[in-house]
Amino acid sequence: MGAGHSHHGHEGHSHAPASFGRAFAIGIALNTVFVAIEAGYGFAIGSVALLADAGHNLSDVLGLVIAWVGATLAQRAPSKRYTFGLKGSSILAALANALLLLIAVGLIASEAIQRLVYPAPVAGGTIILVAAIGIVVNGATAMLFARGRKGDINIRGAYLHMAADAAVSAGVVIAGAAILWTGARWIDPVTSLVIGLVILVSTWQLLWESVRMSLAAVPGHIDTDEVESELAALDGVAQVHHLHIWNMSTTETALTVHLVMPGGHPGDTFLATLQQRLHDRFQIGHSTVQIERGDRAGCPDDEC
Repeated sequence: MGAGHSHHGHEGHSHAPASFGRAFAIGIALNTVFVAIEAGYGFAIGSVALLADAGHNLSDVLGLVIAWVGATLAQRAPSKRYTFGLKGSSILAALANALLLLIAVGLIASEAIQRLVYPAPVAGGTIILVAAIGIVVNGATAMLFARGRKGDINIRGAYLHMAADAAVSAGVVIAGAAILWTGARWIDPVTSLVIGLVILVSTWQLLWESVRMSLAAVPGHIDTDEVESELAALDGVAQVHHLHIWNMSTTETALTVHLVMPGGHPGDTFLATLQQRLHDRFQIGHSTVQIERGDRAGCPDDEC
């Protein structure tokens, strides 16, 4: 049985996180200052909506830190112990962000329910002013990550959090106006419940996608059957088996496969062409292909 192993180089990989260090730093600084301001006013006037939004923004500051750490670790070079480097750190960061947001939702809901049972007066004008600042801060931070949101779930998580925060702050402005207009105390805690629901909805896809990545599932944009058909249609290939496709990081996809070719190893040019084809059509940047003659093609997979 002849065998050949080859690896596609890193050309075509997305290394977007490396260029987002400044965006993370600015976003963390802006939101940390805003959390302090929002929480201070929330306590001062007794607004659960402001405190809920401040708590959410604090979780997003921590989320930005986690995403930044994950993106940085993902750039580490491979070592003898971690032969793929620490690329999976960005996946763990996205998962941690999603879990952090779910905890924030629970805390927000708990506080809001208590305020519905024991309503307290709040200053609508102050709510409007502070939340308006939040729209500017969160919107500006979201724009820092806008260009990288399509190619990296970790960056997309940061973008979605900030964009959702801007929308939530807009909702708080509306709630403040409603309180000024009607004087109804229940508007403040109900608004915080709506904030929690918005966070939950925006977080669910991030959670699901990061869990799938952490379990080495095939990326959503890739159809395994299409990849297998593409490989099976190659000249000289009689059988395709041991096909595995997974995310090495939030931006890089890997593949390993065994190709049964009775005519023997077709040479390095075949492998290089195949790997470029996998990269161009399926965005698979790291592929390992093993060639077999098929002398033991009938044996069970665990013995081949």
